[in-house]
Amino acid sequence: MRIALHEPDQAGNVGTILRLAACLGVPVDIIEPCGFPWSDRALKRAGMDYAEIAHVTRYESWAAFEARLSGRLVLLTTKAALPLPSAIFQPDDTLLMGSESRGAPEGVHARADMRVRIPQAAGTRSLNLAVAAGIGIAEALRQTGLWPG
Repeated sequence: MRIALHEPDQAGNVGTILRLAACLGVPVDIIEPCGFPWSDRALKRAGMDYAEIAHVTRYESWAAFEARLSGRLVLLTTKAALPLPSAIFQPDDTLLMGSESRGAPEGVHARADMRVRIPQAAGTRSLNLAVAAGIGIAEALRQTGLWPG
């Protein structure tokens, strides 16, 4: 199980996701370019010392990431028809999140093996990226029995 971030915009969200991933023992793939310098203070502040122990792989492009992808690609997106409670996860899934400002491009949507949305109350647009990553990975780990410890 992995978390992947496609061209993330906000260092604080990435730092929070790195902390989440470190605590859950889940590797993180960062597909660049990022909308901030990797050394950004907000990244360090949100990730705290957990960012240093997170297992992170950075890819220079979508093509580089896709070439190394194993298992299914599961895109968490507000545009999906499949609600999270109906999704069936597998241990080798990579849960992909689009950027905060643009989401994932159409080519990424087309490449995804499964597209999943987190149900929300009427009148709301989207969750914060780090919150959505936490909800998605928690359900995937629950289903597959991969919770740490």
